[in-house]
Amino acid sequence: MNATRYWIGVASYDHVSTGVKQQFCQVCHGKSTPLNRMNTGDWLIYYSPKYHFKDSEPYQHFTALGQILDAAAYQVEMAPHFLPFRRDVRYRKNITPLALSFVQQHPLWSEYQSRLRFGHFEIPHELFALIGKELTKYK
Repeated sequence: MNATRYWIGVASYDHVSTGVKQQFCQVCHGKSTPLNRMNTGDWLIYYSPKYHFKDSEPYQHFTALGQILDAAAYQVEMAPHFLPFRRDVRYRKNITPLALSFVQQHPLWSEYQSRLRFGHFEIPHELFALIGKELTKYK
């Protein structure tokens, strides 16, 4: 059995909200490779640099927390010629978005800050626990 791993996915808040409502995740413009790096039971935290995909105004919050449910990515048709890959996720309810500034002072974060541009990356359990605890703190 694989050990549980912890991930950050990067997407606008409006896209994350759609995924949370429909219980799926989609990263890196729908590519399958990043999704297939995750295993059933792994945990995903979403970071949203913007509130709306088409706007440039920054948001910079961690916005969702969920656990991967299925064994592999699957493809869906969202529009003609756009068939992104997804994974099924059980999201925690009642998340309070957490500002990026909360973790920017933590020594562990300095190693991961620059990875936000990649759209999907693994983090250590300690960093996951720090962010996850705050996302669910007031619930």
